[in-house]
Amino acid sequence: MSWLWAIIVGFVLGLIARAILPGKQHQPLWLTTVFGIIGGVLGNAVATWIGVHDTRGIDWIRHLLQLAGAVVIVGLGDMVYLAAKGGKRRTA
Repeated sequence: MSWLWAIIVGFVLGLIARAILPGKQHQPLWLTTVFGIIGGVLGNAVATWIGVHDTRGIDWIRHLLQLAGAVVIVGLGDMVYLAAKGGKRRTA
């Protein structure tokens, strides 16, 4: 069941990260989901490192760190995807 939750949360985090990032992202939706999962795992690791991984109530700081991780990974992943595809980002 944890894999299913990882995919669902990764999908949602990836979509929110794409909405936050300026401009158009070029990676497919499945890759956005993978980047969202990686960003969520990165955010959890940072939350554990700073000691806010498990608190009483809703873990808002952990969720914000997961979103920040997803934004970073989706942004970097889009650049890597474009470089691998040989495309160029338009500045318009």
